[in-house]
Amino acid sequence: MGKVRARKESKKLFIDFRFDGQRFREQTLLDDNAKNRKQLELLLQRMEAKMLLGEFNYAEFFPNSSNLQKLKGHQPAPTTTEHQDAAVLDTPLFNDFAEQWFEESKIQWRASHVRNVNSILDSSLKPAFGKKLIGDITKADILAFRAKLSKRKGRGATGLVSPKTINSHMTILRMVLDEAAERFDFETPYKNIKPLKLQKTHIEPFSLHEVHRIIDNVRPDYRNYYTVRFFTGMRTGEIDGLKWKNVDFAKREILVRETLINGETEYTKTDGSQREIPMFGQVYDALKTQYAATGRMSQYVFCNQLGQPLDHNNVTKRVWYPLLRSLGLTKRRPYQTRHTAATLFLASGENPEWVARMLGHSSTEMLFKVYSRYVPNATRMDGSAFERLLGNATSTKPEKEHRHETA
Repeated sequence: MGKVRARKESKKLFIDFRFDGQRFREQTLLDDNAKNRKQLELLLQRMEAKMLLGEFNYAEFFPNSSNLQKLKGHQPAPTTTEHQDAAVLDTPLFNDFAEQWFEESKIQWRASHVRNVNSILDSSLKPAFGKKLIGDITKADILAFRAKLSKRKGRGATGLVSPKTINSHMTILRMVLDEAAERFDFETPYKNIKPLKLQKTHIEPFSLHEVHRIIDNVRPDYRNYYTVRFFTGMRTGEIDGLKWKNVDFAKREILVRETLINGETEYTKTDGSQREIPMFGQVYDALKTQYAATGRMSQYVFCNQLGQPLDHNNVTKRVWYPLLRSLGLTKRRPYQTRHTAATLFLASGENPEWVARMLGHSSTEMLFKVYSRYVPNATRMDGSAFERLLGNATSTKPEKEHRHETA
């Protein structure tokens, strides 16, 4: 009589049985638990019943097994229906395989990506496919899932989930299905499904005159913060996670080494995001002034009164948006400070390759795609053109306007 056993090293279940005078072991990726044992024991009972009747077809139950070579010439090929049934029996539930895939894969991901993938699995993919055998998922199931996902409320321009978010969910689903198809030797149902087209990035950079209006009128305790944002192009997480150990006053450089996510610093978005940014124009003076305020109370350059890193959502709602309203400027997300820096770099005549490095892009492709109309004839690649632009603007700047104190 056959047995359902578990491998000591992996704790995965396998079926150990005898047939046609030989001993066979068929491995699975199912974890050793009561539910999975019961599933395999029921399968084993079906197999043994057919053996007693002389109707057992090895290929029907294990169509992709290497053990079929031992029985070559003795077993008839399964019918199409039998093959499909066997494929279903021979693959784990989506929930089980997705969990295993996640545990095996997360070692190669950054912490933020681990959280994102886990969130997609738990909120979307497992509820949709979790109770299906992974080999039984069809292309129709996938397309139906995408259509349902597109109707979910979100932060897209239409009030629904954006195409970019849908593509992110679909990418994780494709990765899980492709890996399962390779391991269990079935044809992946994720074929000829193209990503949704994304809308062109819409940027609304501030003019240099508007930048100076904002800096002149912002709350004094945030003046240095926005000066650095506007004239370096750092991402929100990069500037909020900037630590004094990565500010080199001697070389006049900001070393971008970490980013702040959910209140914790971790490695930057990509390897290309690791970079050194020169302290242009007012940036050096702003950081010197900031050091006098927070240099001895916190490891973070910009922090709250407790020395903790800034909460960007709180700053946006209490400082940024009220300031734009008071100045009569169009409401724009704080990320437009980065777009503003990029357009000022380019408009001043800096070389696009140099600008791409300053922004942490691996190539100029993104630069030309997003900022193409701001790229004049490239002549410089050392920051001097941008330095002159800031110097000229400072010398010709109109008298400071009345400063608005905002909550």
